[in-house]
Amino acid sequence: MSEKRSSEALREFISETEEIVEALNLDLVTLAERLDSGEYDPDLINGIFRGAHSIKGLAGMFGFDDLSQLAHRMENLLDQLRLGKVPFNQGTIDALFGALETLSRLISGKSDDEHFTLDLTDCFERIEQATFGKAPGGDDPLAGLSLDPAILNVLTEYEEHRLLENIKKRRNIHLVKVDFDLSSFDQELAELTQQLKQLGEVISTLPCIGDIGDRISFQVLFGSERGPDDVRALLSRDGLDIRTFGGETGPAASPASAGMVIEEPPTVPARGEERLAETADAGSLRSISRTVRVDIDKLDLLMNIVGELVLSKGAIAGICDRLRSAGDRELAGELGKATRILERRLHDLQKGVMDVRMVPVGQLFEKMTRIVRRVSNEQGKKVDLDIRGADTELDKLIIEDVSDPLMHIIRNAIDHGLETPEERRAAGKPEKGTICLWAAQKGNHVVIEVRDDGRGIDPERVRRKAVARGLIGEGQELTRSEIYELLFLPGFSTRDEVSDLSGRGVGMDVVKNNITQLSGMVELASELGRGTSMTITLPITLAIIKALIVRVAGQTYAIPINSVQETLMIDGSQVRTIERREVLELRESTLPLLRLDRTFNLTAAERLESQRLFVAVVGLADKRLGFVVDDLLGQQDVVIKSLGKVLSFVKGVAGAAELGNQKTILVLDVAGLMGEALRGEAAGHV
Repeated sequence: MSEKRSSEALREFISETEEIVEALNLDLVTLAERLDSGEYDPDLINGIFRGAHSIKGLAGMFGFDDLSQLAHRMENLLDQLRLGKVPFNQGTIDALFGALETLSRLISGKSDDEHFTLDLTDCFERIEQATFGKAPGGDDPLAGLSLDPAILNVLTEYEEHRLLENIKKRRNIHLVKVDFDLSSFDQELAELTQQLKQLGEVISTLPCIGDIGDRISFQVLFGSERGPDDVRALLSRDGLDIRTFGGETGPAASPASAGMVIEEPPTVPARGEERLAETADAGSLRSISRTVRVDIDKLDLLMNIVGELVLSKGAIAGICDRLRSAGDRELAGELGKATRILERRLHDLQKGVMDVRMVPVGQLFEKMTRIVRRVSNEQGKKVDLDIRGADTELDKLIIEDVSDPLMHIIRNAIDHGLETPEERRAAGKPEKGTICLWAAQKGNHVVIEVRDDGRGIDPERVRRKAVARGLIGEGQELTRSEIYELLFLPGFSTRDEVSDLSGRGVGMDVVKNNITQLSGMVELASELGRGTSMTITLPITLAIIKALIVRVAGQTYAIPINSVQETLMIDGSQVRTIERREVLELRESTLPLLRLDRTFNLTAAERLESQRLFVAVVGLADKRLGFVVDDLLGQQDVVIKSLGKVLSFVKGVAGAAELGNQKTILVLDVAGLMGEALRGEAAGHV
């Protein structure tokens, strides 16, 4: 029991720390974008600081000393940065990104083996070098500020640093005193703080001593470019005292505030907002968040149970049909009515479980921001990442499985596609390259496009490489799309030299295989000198799907209905042959045909040319293909089961499914079959 509990706790730790790392990644990217201006939101630094502190605490609880030490050193660097003791420059940002990358690798390793660790010496040295850097010093700006020493004495080191930063920017420093009703001060003070943040930065909140009766007073130290009149107009409260120091206007005191002295009682914390939070928390233990973290394996179990219920419903419907055939129409009618109610409830349950499994692709795109930044720095290239459609949803398992292929594509786009700043200037392009990462839902599929504005792909160079490797003949003519398909062959690379990222011939074939295993399709388009785009088309889910059941040469197969555009019944005489390829004229367009009996080497009965055929027209993206089958048996909900690694070599099959009559059938991989058929089309393969 203790081992199980320990294992569950470890999974919870991995899940929670991964969420923190993803949030830290986004915040660090935002922080890095502020380098050009040299200014950043202090709340942003504080958020990153808290994230590192949380990881340190969690790692310490589990005895992961390596994680705890790394997070602690990262926390020290962030503390020095927010106190202004180290400069806000590229070196500091690089050290933070390096630490975060190492944190991510450690957490990932411990998810497989809790004893996993890394040599952190180099990472520690980079953090130490950044931590002990010195920000430029100078005279103390507080010396000329006529702020009451009693206030300065109770400021924390961080608050004093923020006060100095506001003074350096020649902002007005306002000391706002306001009193509240004792019964509602916490809510009113929080509202006032949010109002002040609209005009500037709240540096510190301090309680006043000596309040009498049912009132309590606070002083808020606040920096802003606006004057006291603007602050008074914004707050619009009675009994408001504002004293202003520094800035462009010089000290100005309201008469009621003159000679005011603040004492520091030993029990009052220096930061009023922390005291306020403690007071608010004491009233209720209810969580603010209404979300629950759920293991995906539990959702898989629920989905399997729903799938079994769907099959049971199909069996009950079959019994209902047999009762009706046997003449018991009254009982068959009642059972049919109950079956329809069960079907509606099952549909709602299935949809509910599916909604829980769906996550926005933004979770995937966020991970790519760190990859773009790190690889572009290594390559000495300047890159902007344009993200659109981040709220498009996909099944959580598909999101995880497509992350590695997407990472390969983006690394290739930076390494192969984008030019150096010097090359881009010479070509009349902006110095900064752009990588677009766009997602959109199209029907029952999600399309992810990765586009760059780089040098593009030279088809002739790819062709020469293919000839040199013996992949094609010297005089063989290929279309541009066929040339691009060569890039997905194992071991193919256009690089003459080997780098850490490219030139080893590993990557694009893995991309294609991984996406094909997800019943997806990847397409490439490029224009020399203008850029390259890769489009990934994926099903929204691979769990319970509605399928078209077909019969081919005595065998039964399932075609996912989300890929079926229409079904046709035709005469064999309507099939034509163009360049050794069977096609069908359909609404003034030519539809390539694929006979599934020949694809799977099945023995089909001899047919007359005029005998009828059934065609299932399938489509992905803008590609269409007709599957020629013997019969259409109707639609049914099925649960796809993996064939396992032993049968992973079988082409054209996405998995297996069980029908209501306990019969197991194969589910066709539409994307894989279309890819093979359309590639063989120009080559004249049947």
